[in-house]
Amino acid sequence: MEPSDNVIPYPGHTADMADPPRDEMRHYVGRDLLAGRRALITGGDSGIGRAVAVAFAKEGADVAIAYLQEDEDAAHTASLVSAAGRRCVLLPGDLADAGHCATVVSRTVGELGGLDLLVNNAAYQAPRQSLSEISDEQWRRTFAVNIDSFFRVTKAALEHLPDGAAIINTASVNGLRGNKTLIDYSATKGAILAFTYALAQSLADRRIRVNCVAPGPVWTPLIPATMPQDKVESFGGHTPLGRPAQPDEIAPSYVFFAADLLSSYYSGEVLSPLGGETLPG
Repeated sequence: MEPSDNVIPYPGHTADMADPPRDEMRHYVGRDLLAGRRALITGGDSGIGRAVAVAFAKEGADVAIAYLQEDEDAAHTASLVSAAGRRCVLLPGDLADAGHCATVVSRTVGELGGLDLLVNNAAYQAPRQSLSEISDEQWRRTFAVNIDSFFRVTKAALEHLPDGAAIINTASVNGLRGNKTLIDYSATKGAILAFTYALAQSLADRRIRVNCVAPGPVWTPLIPATMPQDKVESFGGHTPLGRPAQPDEIAPSYVFFAADLLSSYYSGEVLSPLGGETLPG
């Protein structure tokens, strides 16, 4: 990503944020909803991914987290998982690379002894004022990370996921309504929604549930790392609640979709935490 007036350097590190997000699930109390499960979470070093990793650990799951290069953030996530009494495997590397997508799955299975839950959460965005400003390189990068990796990681995981497993994809409100400064990002998030619907139908005979969380604005390192100061200062202010969500507020949605006790009859569903905003349809 070329230099810009973003608040912190891409891909964003929690330590660089003047106002760090709440993403440690400090007040969350688990009740063994995921006892003995093994989860792979892409984009798991910080933000929503970190909160999901810690919530899963508090519910009894071991986790592997795939991330680009944010080693300090990933190490902190691992320490939070360990503090919850569970294992955490760290898997750095670029999920835009097809080979790495297969590697994170094989390493997860090898180090955790299997795979029961998959959370496709990795994402890239680079706001542009018009379509003409989006280069072919950026378009391909956005699709490679945001939807190609979902396809590749899921395809590799299906060789290991048992019948009755769960897959959870992260989309966005921008995939539901579009965003004029995030055209490529919105297109990938719309693709994730359709991918979720189709895959849920495809895997119904294996009882593998496939669902999606499509949040509105969430305060994560990606925001100041990809937006200028004025956009960061007003981020989330348009919602009826007047603020962005914290990752800790979003992670329970993933627990809901992962836990058979809570969502055994849910597949092909999209849960959209939007801070009080309503959408038609």
